Amino acid sequence: MDCGLRWLTQSGLDSREVSGVPPVFGPGDGNLANYLWDGSRVRVVDFEDSGRSDRAFELAEITEHVGSWVEYPLDVPSFLGHFDLTAAETARLRDCRRLLALVWLLLLALDHRNVRNPPGTTARQADRLMSLLG
Repeated sequence: MDCGLRWLTQSGLDSREVSGVPPVFGPGDGNLANYLWDGSRVRVVDFEDSGRSDRAFELAEITEHVGSWVEYPLDVPSFLGHFDLTAAETARLRDCRRLLALVWLLLLALDHRNVRNPPGTTARQADRLMSLLG
C-alpha cells in the first residue's frame, strides 16, 4: 500500500488537464456484469456512475475491477489489443490502471467486516498493484 501511495503523490493525476486524451461519455464502472455481449456488439446496462471520462480511464476500470480477475481472469493484453490507443491514451491507461489497482487494494483492505471475495484476494490485489508499479 505504501508503494502505491508514494506513487500517487508524484503521479500528476491530481491535475485536471489531460492533454491529448479526448473526452468520452463513459459508464464509470468496470464490473463485467454491466456489459452484455450479443455476439456482435457490447451493450452497457448500468449507467449509475456514468459521466464525462476518457477511453483510457474506462479501459482501466474494466481491467482493474476485482470482478475482472478474481474468479474468471480477463485476458488483459488480448482485451486491450482490440483498442487503437494514442500515445497519450497509452500513458494515461498505465496511470489509471495503477490508480484503480490502488483503489481496489484500499477497498479490499477495508472490507474485513463484510468479506465478499475469496480468501487471499487482498494479498493478490497487492501483488497486482506492485506488478503495475513495476
